Amino acid sequence: MLKDSLFYAKILLFGEYGIIEDSMGLSIPYTFFKGKFEFPTEPSETQIRSNKSILKFVKHLKELHFNGELPCKFDFKQLESDLNEGLYFESSIPQGFGVGSSGALVAALYKEYVVEPITADTIMINDNLAELKTVLSVLESYFHGKSSGLDPLICYLNLPILIKGQGNLDTVGIPSENLSGKGAIFLMDSGSPGKTKGMVEIFLERLKEEGFRNMVRNELKKHNDNAVKHFLKGEIKPLLSNVKALSSLFLNNFQPMIPTHFEDIWQKGLDTNAYYLKLCGSGGGGFVLGFTEDIEKAQEMLKEHKLQVIYKI
Repeated sequence: MLKDSLFYAKILLFGEYGIIEDSMGLSIPYTFFKGKFEFPTEPSETQIRSNKSILKFVKHLKELHFNGELPCKFDFKQLESDLNEGLYFESSIPQGFGVGSSGALVAALYKEYVVEPITADTIMINDNLAELKTVLSVLESYFHGKSSGLDPLICYLNLPILIKGQGNLDTVGIPSENLSGKGAIFLMDSGSPGKTKGMVEIFLERLKEEGFRNMVRNELKKHNDNAVKHFLKGEIKPLLSNVKALSSLFLNNFQPMIPTHFEDIWQKGLDTNAYYLKLCGSGGGGFVLGFTEDIEKAQEMLKEHKLQVIYKI
């Protein structure tokens, strides 16, 4: 019997790519998009496609199990029985947009079908948080080739997570939104999905270059970590100053992660200080994150693009 749980999207506000090299990161749930397991009444093509993709994933998990590489115990009998009944993942989370579509599915499978899962109310006991992240990273690696486990962790716990570097992480409170403020963090749709696996592979290859590696470990880390600290303290001016520096670093060093047709408006934000854009997830498509002191001005300058406010500052 399914628990009828909802699994929400996530947004990595800070830390994309940098967390691979021990920068800080901050990821928050985003309840606008969500997913849950369902059984079909009259299966649609989308539902059948979802069912088949989960079957492939479960086949991979069983291979890990037989090889002694699966870090948790699944109730495969129940899972396969439900899949034979047409189980699918009903989700509004867009795939390839950097907001955790595979993370939500992995979180749902873990919660519904793992025997004795680590639960949200025991997450801060001993090393449960780190252990759960490790388990989920193994599961989600099926989708991306390499996974930090962070996306499914956020989707599973539905809590903001602070990555402190060196693999250390903690749940964290974030400042209340300034609902009467003019500033905002927003999402902008690039119009096409990105390919996380390909983008991460490009990044890892670039890390072999000394100049690029030094930029990531020094400049990117400095401005990223400062942005996290200022955001958590509600210090908007220094936050935006560091986000501007990040925006410039991404534009100048992270091709092809920046959608091609976004380069001009990315630069325009830097030139006018009306808004600053940065990657949301691995890039190459999907959503782009924006930060602005004046959301109305940003909306006017970006009127050809649909902006989705996710947090008022």
